[in-house]
Amino acid sequence: MLTRWGFVSAVVAGVMLSACEPTNQGYQPRQPIIYSHAVHAGDLQIPCQYCHFSAERGRFAGIPPASICMNCHKQVQQEHPEIIKIATAIEAGEPIAWVRVHRLPDHAYFNHSIHVAADVACQTCHGQIQEMALVRQEAPLTMGWCLSCHRAQPVDFGVNPRVGRLTDCVTCHH
Repeated sequence: MLTRWGFVSAVVAGVMLSACEPTNQGYQPRQPIIYSHAVHAGDLQIPCQYCHFSAERGRFAGIPPASICMNCHKQVQQEHPEIIKIATAIEAGEPIAWVRVHRLPDHAYFNHSIHVAADVACQTCHGQIQEMALVRQEAPLTMGWCLSCHRAQPVDFGVNPRVGRLTDCVTCHH
């Protein structure tokens, strides 16, 4: 059991550590398929959740299956070299080895569906994704960065007042 001063020391240590958290801000790996969010989400205004459909229902937004791409590309730009790569992977039953860009530590719990339900725009965490030809991690995604957003949000817990405040540790660490 922590004493009062032990608890204060643990909180101070946590605050100090969060100020020194490693971040992948700016990380922009090459991908196996050249895909532009600037074209698809920007110019064509395809909603994020058309491709990342699991964001509304689950913890992860996920990388869309290649079959989602082919919903349009069976009719549009079928001969484009990048589309041919996708069609070939589907035909061979091989997954596309996308490189993950946004990653949180294993001890942090994040659920996309909660944020989607709260009308948090994808750009809040992912930056102006609709302008990115190549996806990069725009925000630091550190504990301090997340907490600053959580502190600024008004919350109405409605039917479940037992749910903690947005800044309770168990909101993200359980």
